[in-house]
Amino acid sequence: MKLSALQALVAAIESGSLRSAARRLGLSQPALTKTIRELERELAAPLLERTSKGVLPTAQGKVLYARALKANKELSTAVDEIRQLDGAMLGELNVGAVPVAVMLLLPETLRTFSRQFPDIRLRLSEELFFAQMQKLRSGQVDVAICGIPDGLASGEFHIEALIETEMVVVVRKGSPRQQARRLQELADAPWVYTGSTHDAGYARLLFERHGMDGPPSRTIVNSTLALLSLVTAGDYVALMPRQIAVHPMAASFFAIVPLAEEGYRLQVAALIRRESAVAPVVRHFLAHLHRAAHHVNHRQDWDESSSLSC
Repeated sequence: MKLSALQALVAAIESGSLRSAARRLGLSQPALTKTIRELERELAAPLLERTSKGVLPTAQGKVLYARALKANKELSTAVDEIRQLDGAMLGELNVGAVPVAVMLLLPETLRTFSRQFPDIRLRLSEELFFAQMQKLRSGQVDVAICGIPDGLASGEFHIEALIETEMVVVVRKGSPRQQARRLQELADAPWVYTGSTHDAGYARLLFERHGMDGPPSRTIVNSTLALLSLVTAGDYVALMPRQIAVHPMAASFFAIVPLAEEGYRLQVAALIRRESAVAPVVRHFLAHLHRAAHHVNHRQDWDESSSLSC
């Protein structure tokens, strides 16, 4: 199976047209058609369905397309890593981060990293924890920066601790639930869960940490925007990193419920897949990330010591 044949299949499926795919690859349409037919004969399976409007992948074509995308990415990554080992810092770095990391860590990290390595293309995606894990496992991101919940399987990832945050209970400003003083008072409230299932999420972990059953989740989201919208527009209760809840952009919309119980303490860390060799660009990025985390931790320690002395 030739790489050029896989590239032809990918181009045809993504373009939806053999003519467009041929233009994309700089080939004639007959040459591209011949390449894909040879691939179909080699696999003894139809890969494309020809229609009056173009081409669609068959079930077999979808399987090969998904694998071809991964193969192309792995080969491209290998070329970049070889160049990096030779001292040429070129290529692309894909980083996934939760909102608190985007706000506290990435501005300084990207400022210093991009200044040292201007030829590295950075791609940043901001999503919640469970989406980050899926992207890291599939290789869509090289580094994930997120909170580390209890029970994360050790050995699957290499984990480097960065900063600590506290997940606090928030409601919309002016909500009657803002008057609650004990976590138990919010047990029957409509909670927004961030996670992959109704049985997961930091809200359930917070209740369990204080010896109570987790509240029923009325809504589950895996989007920061959805979380913010539901809390501000409705009477929902949610957990949010304290640093975000007190930020001037959020403080006018949200109120931290002053509960007697402590919030859910969460370690924010950088995760990478456990592999025999870490790409040079990833090692350099982690070094810049740790410098940014040091500044954040130093500032938080200073703020805490100042508040104690007042």
